[in-house]
Amino acid sequence: MKLLKSLPPLILLVTTAVAASCELELMVLGNAQDGGAPQLGNPGDPAWSDPSLARLATSLGLVDRRNQRRYLFEATPDLRLQLHRLNQLAPGSGPMPRLHGIFLTHAHMGHYTGLMFLGHESMGARGVPVFAMPRMAAYLASNGPWSQLVSYGNIEIHPLIANGPALLEGGISVTPLPVPHREEFSEVVGFRVDTPGLSVLFIPDIDSWEDWDARGVKIEDRIRSVDVAYLDATFFDDNELPGRDMSGFPHPRIQGSMRRFAALPDGEKAKIRFIHLNHSNPARFPDSPKRARVLASGFRIAEEGETVCLLSSTEPASPQTHD
Repeated sequence: MKLLKSLPPLILLVTTAVAASCELELMVLGNAQDGGAPQLGNPGDPAWSDPSLARLATSLGLVDRRNQRRYLFEATPDLRLQLHRLNQLAPGSGPMPRLHGIFLTHAHMGHYTGLMFLGHESMGARGVPVFAMPRMAAYLASNGPWSQLVSYGNIEIHPLIANGPALLEGGISVTPLPVPHREEFSEVVGFRVDTPGLSVLFIPDIDSWEDWDARGVKIEDRIRSVDVAYLDATFFDDNELPGRDMSGFPHPRIQGSMRRFAALPDGEKAKIRFIHLNHSNPARFPDSPKRARVLASGFRIAEEGETVCLLSSTEPASPQTHD
């Protein structure tokens, strides 16, 4: 699919004839860390003067055209723009927001606070299904202002079970995978999405691959078992925040991930799309030498607006990305 970017950077259009040939489609609605880019408190960011460099908080959209279903992964503070972009890819029908599920990974700012736009001060949505782990579900139901979304019927909470697939229409399943990360208010999970076509791994936040090793889970095995893998790439290395001890920011560094994955076959490397880039991460910039290193090493950076056809009505599914 070809995305047309001749309009301003926050407006994306797709050719509907080509879109219709893809029955299941994934769209990257944002690739930045929770605070987006440019980030508050960073007045020197070039994105303030060049909007083409601005990026939204990490989110994925999943469109099932066979069953007229649309799903979001994360409800970010940028939900308004992200839902607008999803509407351009697949407008859907019926009352807005035309969402048949929002899957939440955890209770950090960039991953759930967009739920506020479903409330009566904004959209006043009715019964939007929100899929969340037990602590996350209890957090939403017991703490304002989120509890008001529940009591007013703006959202309906559907509890998830660790490593237990949530079965959706059309043979799609979404499995929450517990990962080590700060759990102040909720569990933290990534998701594996299985469809009749391709499968996707989404791990936007994790302390380190080695901490997952300690739980008996190898990220390489997870990558091997899917067709596309969106992986935490918050920081490029330990030199991004001058004067600050970056050991207090546990995330895999892109540099370390590339070192760890260097021995993977080229086909496995090609599955990896680094996502959740902090505003300080030089790989967020299109012409960055460090981004060029990532690409030259056989990996990819997830791009806002890119789509992956998971199941085509005209040809076998393959992890082709279009931007």
